[in-house]
Amino acid sequence: MLSEVLLVSAPGKVILHGEHAVVHGKVALAVALNLRTFLRLQPHSNGKVDLSLPNIGIKWAWDVARLQLLDTSFLEQGDITTPTPELVEKLKEVAGLPDDCAVTESLAVLAFLYLYLSICRKQRWTKEDLELINKWAFQGERVIHGNPSGVDNAVSTWGGALRYQQGKISSLKRPPALQILLTNTKVPRNTRTLVAGVRNRLLKFPEIVAPLLTSIDAISLECERVLGEMGEAPAPEQYLVLEELIDMNQHHLNALGVGHASLDQLCQVTRARGLHSKLTGAGGGGCGITLLKPGLEQPEVEATKQALTSCGFDCWETSIGAPGVSIHSATSLDSRVQQALDGL
Repeated sequence: MLSEVLLVSAPGKVILHGEHAVVHGKVALAVALNLRTFLRLQPHSNGKVDLSLPNIGIKWAWDVARLQLLDTSFLEQGDITTPTPELVEKLKEVAGLPDDCAVTESLAVLAFLYLYLSICRKQRWTKEDLELINKWAFQGERVIHGNPSGVDNAVSTWGGALRYQQGKISSLKRPPALQILLTNTKVPRNTRTLVAGVRNRLLKFPEIVAPLLTSIDAISLECERVLGEMGEAPAPEQYLVLEELIDMNQHHLNALGVGHASLDQLCQVTRARGLHSKLTGAGGGGCGITLLKPGLEQPEVEATKQALTSCGFDCWETSIGAPGVSIHSATSLDSRVQQALDGL
């Protein structure tokens, strides 16, 4: 039973290299971002569970007694159970969401209810606890995505940088804390459609597309090697290699048909300032990352962010290799984070 306020955070994540090629058995590198999602758990005596997700406009409450009416006999403490379609339908009944609720908001609420009803929370996390968190987070991903790779939940749980290939996930040792810009073009895209497009192109032009995928795999492996050598004292020439890999990967992804005019614009804006960018994730819009070299003056960073914002994009300066899921004391939080939580 929670007796005091508990503050928890988890990092965001981007794919550094290996988008789409990973679907065809190649290596992908994923990194945790120092852009974090914060969760505040606070006890109440009103017999209700309140959920507030301000970024997507969700504010909902349920009676604890009503939640307990759910048949949860199949949930054994500590067990990881896959959310079945029947369970998701039960959750929809209990959630009581309006018919016009957007899919994103609906899935977020269902994932919360599923995990709330299933997990016994602990305030001190051992390695075994983190493994359990990762497994439950994967099940939450299944509620939302159906058949996720497991990369997102693993990066958010363990942090740092991960190597993913054919279902096998391993951590990169001591990845450097590279500074990047994360830019959201705000162009919506359908991951399933983009993945299918690459597959169709591979079937249509196997002798052209297969070498592209092999080359992207080689880019991921070379990046992994360079990151491993950089450690805590990266050399300027290593950043030059990373920039070349970013440029090559972006051209390869365009050749696979997953680029977009907005991403080309992002690359052009940053290239004009001597910076190197690529899409991250599915492509077709969405987000891109820009590597910031050491010694880059802050006014130049701000000017680049302003130029990207002027294109209608959202832009954040952050670093990769962030810690995984973490517990915080209220006094340790950044004042802006504390202010945001106090406003819920």
